[in-house]
Amino acid sequence: MNDDEDLLPLSGVRHVTLCERQFALVHVESLWAENQFTVLGKQLHERQDELGADARGDLVVARALPLSSHRLGLSGRADAVEFHRLDASDEEGAVLPNREGRYRPYPVETKRGRPKLHDADRIQLCAQAICLEEMLGVPVPKGALFYGQPRRREEVVFNARLRAATEAAAERIHELVLRRETPPAVRTKECDSCSLIDLCLPKLTGRSARAFLARAIASEGESVG
Repeated sequence: MNDDEDLLPLSGVRHVTLCERQFALVHVESLWAENQFTVLGKQLHERQDELGADARGDLVVARALPLSSHRLGLSGRADAVEFHRLDASDEEGAVLPNREGRYRPYPVETKRGRPKLHDADRIQLCAQAICLEEMLGVPVPKGALFYGQPRRREEVVFNARLRAATEAAAERIHELVLRRETPPAVRTKECDSCSLIDLCLPKLTGRSARAFLARAIASEGESVG
């Protein structure tokens, strides 16, 4: 279990799954840079970051819902969580304020681009489900990813394999932050679209981009002097 001050960003489980070095550059070395992809992603989520809820019949949709899990040591916000009303005989749903009956939470995360072959997006969504389970005390078996292309949902089942991968990712981000560790760069084709490529310097083998930049600045100062 983790205290509130030890909670790390929920989105970190996605970042560390994609690239451990990227996660460490942002959350250990406090480095950041924008490119067209990060700007588009930010614009996409800005439209969904206003906290609120809508009710339509047996469906309640909560937007920008704050989430946390002290077991995983994560906190963040869900783009949207749908609450689907259950049959009167089903007692495994959540009770909502000013609403009769019980509801099954169903997290929905919006992503730019197309569905991915890797599990990074699914792991982020699964982390949201685990947060909801801990907060509400009810099972969350499924959720969905909505991609900008082709503008349709991909349903995600939170099975044992995905839950184990999510817990491993959460454990790994805490390990990197605790150790203040930045893994070495591993050059892949995904590096070309990363906003941190000029800070990461994936063609070099140094473990710390900040240390490399400090050496470069110092060297330039000596040459000027």
